[in-house]
Amino acid sequence: MRSRNSAFDWSQAQAFLATAETGSFSGAAERLGLSQPTVGRHVAALESDLGLLLFDRVGKSLTINDKGLALLTHVKAMKEAADLVSLSALGQDQRVAGPVSVTASDAFCAYLLPPIIERIRLAYPEIQVEIVSSNDVQDLRRREADIAIRNVQPKHPDLYAKRVRTTKAYLYGASSYLDVIGRPATLEDISDRTTFIGDATGRVFQMLSAMNGAITSKQFSIISNSGVALWELVKRGQGLAVMFEDLAEITPEVEAVLQNEVFADVPVWLVTHGELKTSARIRAIFDILSEELTATTLDG
Repeated sequence: MRSRNSAFDWSQAQAFLATAETGSFSGAAERLGLSQPTVGRHVAALESDLGLLLFDRVGKSLTINDKGLALLTHVKAMKEAADLVSLSALGQDQRVAGPVSVTASDAFCAYLLPPIIERIRLAYPEIQVEIVSSNDVQDLRRREADIAIRNVQPKHPDLYAKRVRTTKAYLYGASSYLDVIGRPATLEDISDRTTFIGDATGRVFQMLSAMNGAITSKQFSIISNSGVALWELVKRGQGLAVMFEDLAEITPEVEAVLQNEVFADVPVWLVTHGELKTSARIRAIFDILSEELTATTLDG
């Protein structure tokens, strides 16, 4: 065994942190881009070096123990410091070349982002754009993405956010579906024949049932955590769903219903880490995204 005063192996610490946060070697391996056995070896080596067991092992499951929790606080601080060093270095990079990652919801990435990427590729052919399609909020402070397109304003002081526009969300259905069920003039016209396509959070059902108590959860016969899947189902006439006006405008086979009753204002924020504002390539992509999203503002 090496001396406990020997150099600390950061790769082992990263494996420990990822395992603690994901709860498994397989989850840590996916996060770190390593194989599961490699992560297991790193964690075992760290335990050996420290002379401590950091996880309780019961069968194939792992549970971090008190010793692991005590170490976790320090390793998290190390990770935050390492991220800041990386961000600071990237912020000084003045080359308009290299990788830039942009994260947004899957529907935005699939339907609205491609024409903006075309402009980016024409303007900056040496920039490699990575699209991170996710409906979860990515952690920009951990460099899970360089730029995020979000519908909520981030509160952390390390993040720089610019509100580029406000769009609206309405209730939409395929014209072919509305030809069958009719076009309701008010929420009271919604019958039990109407099918809704809901989001995994249940927010749409909560909103509609609060407005019309006759709408039941049984009418939400399709639930999806994917905006792309939801929209494709709407286009195929499988039910009504709430969606952004931007997307509906480029989908001729759908139409809005009950626009005076079912609507919401949806802000669009561009977000990056404060350290990245001085990176030439990230600033260039941020500016194009800002111009493109602002140019399509519908509310002036």
